[in-house]
Amino acid sequence: MSDPGVRLDRDGPVAAVTLCRPHVLNAQTPAMWMALRQFGRDLPGDIRVVVVRGEGRAFSAGLDLAAVSATPDNSDDFSFPNMAAKDDSEAAETIARFQEGFSWLRRADLVSIAAVRGHAIGAGFQLALACDLRVLAEDAQLTMAEVSLGLVPDLGGTKRLVELVGYARALEICVTGRRVGASEADRLGLATSVVPADDLDKAVEELTAQILTARRDAVVEIKALLAAAASRGFPEQEAAERSAQVRRIRDLVGQGE
Repeated sequence: MSDPGVRLDRDGPVAAVTLCRPHVLNAQTPAMWMALRQFGRDLPGDIRVVVVRGEGRAFSAGLDLAAVSATPDNSDDFSFPNMAAKDDSEAAETIARFQEGFSWLRRADLVSIAAVRGHAIGAGFQLALACDLRVLAEDAQLTMAEVSLGLVPDLGGTKRLVELVGYARALEICVTGRRVGASEADRLGLATSVVPADDLDKAVEELTAQILTARRDAVVEIKALLAAAASRGFPEQEAAERSAQVRRIRDLVGQGE
């Protein structure tokens, strides 16, 4: 794929995903989503942390309308007209492939961090939500703007948003399409931390270093426990904790699988 507008770089156990269309505030295209999907499929197994950021002054301005509104050159291209021409199952399968570009960031064997400066709109907000942790610069502005286009958030953002802020606040954010500034995001639990814009990269580096000091197997077990906790009652969660702890103890004494 030639220049999809997003790149993957590696530094030891850390992978950096960078949206690199700063001339359009990193507006996203279907080609970017497919590239992200392939990154997830090809990611080496020894990567422990993935950092997602945007080049320039914005994380991502959301969907690039110029890329999806016009009549395409051929029937294989993604566009609103082409999507409308598909039957329901074909259209849903197309969206499912795009969702896979975001969903791999939730994998239990990774900790993903969004480094957000400036605008994170629509698909940009959902990309930040796909990450486990979000470090925001003080100038960050989060907006679920799909409603202004007559669309719905469809890249996995609705569930994570409800998990983080609750149903009523998530509904209000989505149906008004209003901007949520960094300080409010911090109060609502959307932000892991908020830092001055000049300190964003340093803050992400420090958080990454802290994660890497922990044993990987323990981090994987903890993430899996926490990710499933909301859907379990106490007895089921406690049973999962017991099983995870037994696995860790066996591993620590050299009896793990």
